[in-house]
Amino acid sequence: MVMLGIDPGFQFAGFGILKKEKQKAYLLDYGLLKLPPKKSLIDRTGLFYNTFKEKIETHQVTHLAIETPFMGKNAQNFLKLGYLRGILYLLVNQYKLEIHEFAPRQVKLALTGFGGASKEQVARVVLRLFPKITEPQKDDVTDALAVTLCGMWQQKSNYELR
Repeated sequence: MVMLGIDPGFQFAGFGILKKEKQKAYLLDYGLLKLPPKKSLIDRTGLFYNTFKEKIETHQVTHLAIETPFMGKNAQNFLKLGYLRGILYLLVNQYKLEIHEFAPRQVKLALTGFGGASKEQVARVVLRLFPKITEPQKDDVTDALAVTLCGMWQQKSNYELR
């Protein structure tokens, strides 16, 4: 099983990819997709699609994990996030992936034991679980890795992280 977790955003999209083999899980890839703000909405959605299509193909992803959206202060941002989620649903359909969706509180609870944890608390746990990760520049990366872990843990198999 190969799990791709994504924290989508129109400026930055964090991602993490874990592979489970037997009783171990390996971190294959992680990072931050920067979507140029001066590019059009069409160009940015195209870049988002092409990047994650390539990740799915390169790593032979079988599962996708994302957070369910919540309505923040800006309805326009919420709408744009829906475009990115639509692209992810399209990729799930095209590649016949299994999708896992989690509310932000579920992710925080799974990682820290407290559903109201801060992004910094989640990041600290992720960095402890993956000590080889250099300090990421944005919370989007640790958020994506947290969602990826939730997807893996949902599979209810015991394994060791590598």
